[in-house]
Amino acid sequence: MRHTVLASLDPATRDGFALLSAPALPREARQALGRELRERVPREALAAWSPANRRISAVASVQLTNAGRVPDLIPVRIGRMVASPFAFLRGAAFLHAADAATLPATGVQPVICGDAHLGNFGFYASPERDLVFDLNDFDEAHPGAWEWDLRRLTTSIHVAGRQNSATEEQCTTAVARCVDAYRRNLRRLAGAPLLGRSYERIEADFLADNAPRKGSRRAVDQAVRKARRRTSDRALPRFTEGDSRRIVEEPPLITRPAPEQYDALIAGLDDYLTTLPPHWARVVGGYRVVDVAHKVVGVGSVGLRAYLALCEGSGPDDVLFLQLKQARRSVVGPYVHGDEAWHAHQGQRVVEYQQALQTVSDPLLGWTTVGDRQYYVRQFRDMKGAIEIDGIDAVGLVDYAAVCGLLLAKGHARTSGASMIAAYLGGGGKVRKALCRFAKAYADQTEADHAALRAAVKAGTLPCEPGV
Repeated sequence: MRHTVLASLDPATRDGFALLSAPALPREARQALGRELRERVPREALAAWSPANRRISAVASVQLTNAGRVPDLIPVRIGRMVASPFAFLRGAAFLHAADAATLPATGVQPVICGDAHLGNFGFYASPERDLVFDLNDFDEAHPGAWEWDLRRLTTSIHVAGRQNSATEEQCTTAVARCVDAYRRNLRRLAGAPLLGRSYERIEADFLADNAPRKGSRRAVDQAVRKARRRTSDRALPRFTEGDSRRIVEEPPLITRPAPEQYDALIAGLDDYLTTLPPHWARVVGGYRVVDVAHKVVGVGSVGLRAYLALCEGSGPDDVLFLQLKQARRSVVGPYVHGDEAWHAHQGQRVVEYQQALQTVSDPLLGWTTVGDRQYYVRQFRDMKGAIEIDGIDAVGLVDYAAVCGLLLAKGHARTSGASMIAAYLGGGGKVRKALCRFAKAYADQTEADHAALRAAVKAGTLPCEPGV
């Protein structure tokens, strides 16, 4: 799917897709437009942040986004967000989008992650069973300002560095490496054929072999070994008990749905099959659902409906765990399209934009509707894993930040606007300096927001169930 970047560049489209008959603007013309954008949005302006920009307070944003969640799980959500400034950042995509919408932006709008931070990159299995590393969270994915993704990612680097006792200089170095990696890879991909950009990927073995320092290689190796063990058959003894093939309850994190909800979920899984490519629909259709349970996941997603479905195929050892995760409108959407949602089905949005941003994706990605809620469906444990952010040292942070910057550029370049963004960034010195300043200032803001949340919990304004 191709998305427009500036009004003057709109191609002829039909049903949201560009037409092959539409004239394409030459790369040189796009580069010239990118350089012209520096007049409208000076690169130094990317440093801008002031608390005066705020449209909503941190505590009010949490209260607002509690709406529609399972009431009993709201204290769990708050408990996870107050754990640390980085945990707060993970759950504050709504707040960050509201803040970012007040900041200077070029108007170039590829498909963005919408929630780009260090914890949203990870390992997973390709359809060929290769272990790859890429962006891995797309609940907020949407066409939007590339600057929003880069601002959130660089802020997360600075927050994580401080949390792990890095110096301010070391945090700034890590942010700079991220920005440089983003700029260089975007420039390289902007000069590549459109089809060639879509084949770019990083496999786990390549990441491990090319980690520049021993500590980084060790962290990658540990994460790779752990990811390779995260499969449905290995998950079976973790989530079930004995030979009953029933998912074990662990309230409040794993609970059983009411009978009528259970039946509705089974029907929803049948509908999900119709969204899969024919081959994969036949494969998954060979399984039968054995049990379904509600399972709390993540930080920002806590309180939204997320279900785990255990399916059995040709025998007791042939198992598949599917996850149904509630999809709501992206936090980016209102700042791009206003009050009217652009996407009729939010689960479909997540799936299509995941496939747009990732080089290879879970072949079982699909979507469904259960009652009045929309969901996307994916494999639950298909060699999924991540680099541990807690405890990452300053050297490892620099290396990891560079990989994340490279992959973010790859995602943006796969959709639209790479030539203009690359030309706007130029040699990188001004943008690097500006985003280092922004990341430090917004890390300060994040720590203040985290403190405000903790104060609200202490005052009894917000319910909290720590340690869950």
